[in-house]
Amino acid sequence: MRLGIDFGTTRSIVAFSDRGNYPVVSFMNESGDATDWYPSVVAECSGEFRYGFDALHAASDPSWTLLRSFKRILSDPNASPYTQIELGKSSIAIGQLLTDFLRSLRHDILVRSNLPRSIARSRDMRAMVATPANAHSTQRFLTIDAFRRAGFDVAALLNEPSAAGFEYAHRHRSTITSRREYVVVYDLGGGTFDASLVHMTGQHHDVMTTAGAPRVGGDDFDTVLVDLVLRTAAVDRASLPKRALDQLTDLCRQAKESLNPNSRRVVVELEPALGPRAPVPEVAIPVADFYEACMPLVERTIETMLPVMATMEEETSAECASVPPTAQQPGGSEPPLADIAGIYVVGGASALPIIGRALRTRFGRRVHRSPYPSAATAIGLAIAGDEEAGFALTDRYSRTFGVFREELDGARVSFDPIFTNDLRLPEGDVPFVSCRLYRPAHNIGHFRYIECGSLDADGSPQGNITPFAEVFFPFDAALRADDADLSHVPICRTSAEGPLVRERYALDSHGIVELTITDLDTGYERVHRLST
Repeated sequence: MRLGIDFGTTRSIVAFSDRGNYPVVSFMNESGDATDWYPSVVAECSGEFRYGFDALHAASDPSWTLLRSFKRILSDPNASPYTQIELGKSSIAIGQLLTDFLRSLRHDILVRSNLPRSIARSRDMRAMVATPANAHSTQRFLTIDAFRRAGFDVAALLNEPSAAGFEYAHRHRSTITSRREYVVVYDLGGGTFDASLVHMTGQHHDVMTTAGAPRVGGDDFDTVLVDLVLRTAAVDRASLPKRALDQLTDLCRQAKESLNPNSRRVVVELEPALGPRAPVPEVAIPVADFYEACMPLVERTIETMLPVMATMEEETSAECASVPPTAQQPGGSEPPLADIAGIYVVGGASALPIIGRALRTRFGRRVHRSPYPSAATAIGLAIAGDEEAGFALTDRYSRTFGVFREELDGARVSFDPIFTNDLRLPEGDVPFVSCRLYRPAHNIGHFRYIECGSLDADGSPQGNITPFAEVFFPFDAALRADDADLSHVPICRTSAEGPLVRERYALDSHGIVELTITDLDTGYERVHRLST
């Protein structure tokens, strides 16, 4: 069974490959209705946890506590598999929570979905999996590890907009010509925003660049509506119990998702959430007011994607420069946007009418919204996993990875970039390797690893800097006890020449880095997967 699974912030979508078709899997909810999504939620009561539809059903009982959007926890710079999540009266590690949620998803794919019984009985689930393009290494590791522990055979981990690019090529192949080979994917999901520039030639997709905002998504638009509703009803947010506020957020999400280009008002019922606290049965807010309040979020996504558009202009300008003047259009080359096949709008939150309107105002008519914006990534993943489809992808390392090193006996710190965000990810099982070779002058090596969005003109990290690993290595052989805690040992210069040390960094096709530090004189080494 070849699946494409988009683990989403609010909803997870599953598609599968069926002889050149890529239908979305639907599930039966507790009411017996079919839905084409699986809720990304967990509920707890007295130490018992439930997931997906079972969690939503249990949450109708006040003794159960519901947690939505737990995927956003993965983007925390300090997240690890052992990060504890407090839920109700219990605590659970995020790695375990994610694994148990995916086990529930796997179980319900087999027994609760519309997959043909002949396919479901195989129980061999080979899955293409997605992660936000701007996800740091820890988030990528957590995602792959949880899927594998849940019983999925992970074929590959793709960036979400890269996967959506396959869905575009499958659905809109006629728009891609020899003069228009570039597609910008605008992916606004429940918790994150990503934009990627994809060069499509034949069946091959080359991701040229990616940009993202890890904390902009549909959840934030829901919060805007909640604030408007409370302000209109003159209700103090601080006066509401968490359960009432959560229920009001659900009602606002449903009202938001019901909007269409002809909507004039957004109506939210208060009594189902607030009960006797509701000053009025419902609140009606002009859609124009809601859209105006949302514009800072929309503008933030456009600002985030501007570097992607700039890269496209550079690429197309370079191509125009290589074309003889006689082959160019009269009057010179066309504007760069003339070389784009389309801006492809995907992601569940992109269905809000203001999104397409703002993009068309800014970039013109070549803005195409996926007919299935919530499912575009999952469908693209299923296409990518179909060997007979013949598509190939060259993706980029979407972050810059490096280490802070001390110089001049600690008087100065410099940043050493190991892998930059213009690096093509390796294909297959052979990693891309970078090494550092030196003789240290200190007893201990203290390595502070970070990921960042990019580097400034001076080579310093900038844009969403994520510290995620701190490594100590004993250059002094006397400090090499297995249980030694080197973080408390003073770092000092040594009088004798240090050993010959090699740092080996291996970047795999999933964007995860493995570090091996070796004392080449003695063979002593330590291996760190820089994601745990």
